[in-house]
Amino acid sequence: MPEMTFDVRWPDGSTASCYSPSLVMHDHLEVGGRYRVADFVDRSSRALQQASDRVRARYGMGCASALQQEAEIRQAARFFDADGEVEVLSMEPPLPLPDGAARPGGTA
Repeated sequence: MPEMTFDVRWPDGSTASCYSPSLVMHDHLEVGGRYRVADFVDRSSRALQQASDRVRARYGMGCASALQQEAEIRQAARFFDADGEVEVLSMEPPLPLPDGAARPGGTA
């Protein structure tokens, strides 16, 4: 199961590197996206729960790391106004491109 990290910038300018055991984060967030804190918490929580469910389906138990990451995001978000913005800085690895497609800038 492919793991990934996603880096975010909180409303105060601090950054955090977050973990997901699944690429499912790409279904909920996008690089460069700016989300209100409440929306970011909702999106990332849904995605991390789905990631944990995927691990459960494959290995018979949920992913404690995904649930821990969700808890850390919720804890960090408590320090910000719900209307503040969280920016997604990066997601690694990126989603695979369709055969023959190139990334912007001409790299594959």
